[in-house]
Amino acid sequence: MHGEYKVPGGKLVVVDLDIVDGKIAGFRLAGDFFLEPDSALDNIDAAVNGLPEDSDATHIAAAIRNALPEGALLLGFSPEGVATAIRRSLARATSWNDYDWQLIHGKAYPPVLQMAIDQVLSEEVGAGRRKPTLRIWEWNQPGVVIGSFQSLKNEVDMHNADKLGFQVVRRISGGGAMFMDADSVITYSIYAPAELVQGMTFADSYAFLDEWVITALKSTGIEAFYQPLNDITSPSGKIGGAAQKRLGTGAVLHHVTMSYDMDGDKMVQVLRIGREKMSDKGTKSAAKRVDPLRRQSGLSRAEIIDRMIATFTGLYGASRDDITDDELAKAKQLVEEKFATEAWLHRVP
Repeated sequence: MHGEYKVPGGKLVVVDLDIVDGKIAGFRLAGDFFLEPDSALDNIDAAVNGLPEDSDATHIAAAIRNALPEGALLLGFSPEGVATAIRRSLARATSWNDYDWQLIHGKAYPPVLQMAIDQVLSEEVGAGRRKPTLRIWEWNQPGVVIGSFQSLKNEVDMHNADKLGFQVVRRISGGGAMFMDADSVITYSIYAPAELVQGMTFADSYAFLDEWVITALKSTGIEAFYQPLNDITSPSGKIGGAAQKRLGTGAVLHHVTMSYDMDGDKMVQVLRIGREKMSDKGTKSAAKRVDPLRRQSGLSRAEIIDRMIATFTGLYGASRDDITDDELAKAKQLVEEKFATEAWLHRVP
């Protein structure tokens, strides 16, 4: 069995192994990482050989770490990265380039319809009716998107939201509230088969699925990097946040919203950002936590999106596509049945 894992911001980890009587055998680690001393490679191989094939990533990483000689130096990878590659090999995971990617960057839709489109396209990929897809959203009206498990009344000042014209909607993924002013954010969704993140923890898959956008932002001069669990940030402040949902249909939905420009005063009128949430951020101002892409890059929103598209297609290839009439019809039906209902919006009051 063969597995590969590109450590986000690091090096490529490659593993080859066999399974004999339910245990890992003939394990060999390779890659473009750095390791000192050289003999530590043998320690890692020996630590993995003999482990049960159903060992989870945590157990594998612990076995590797315990076998390393004192003072061993791992650069560009970690025991967890090796464990991920092993689990991916055992699960027969896929890579980006195993797929014929589609790219959608079309018209703007109301926030409530955007939520339904996300669910429908994820389900279509899981059912095999749609190829894996990157969709870059357009916004032409204000909205607030809260996470699946957030309390509506704790997160949003509904009076101010209505007064300022913000439609409040709930998405199917977890995570925090996103403030979406018209034409001031860059949002994208990845709809992929679950095999793309097979063997990865949620934490590892976040960085893995967003590494391409970090590359794109760096090409504009922004010093972007990933901050676990789900933030894209820079030395100047947070840029955006990611959320993810793994559907029972065999698909993963991963979406990200980044701030291009923002009205911080308006944001704190609409979002109820409590003291407890801000207590670990080192600042009393929610507005100061976010540093928009416009200020950092000097580029227009369209120019940044063009750079993102060029980066993704350059790395993985992608054909231009659009939402089909059937998909849009399913999304509109889902709006009526779910996303526009009081029961869904208030499901966590």
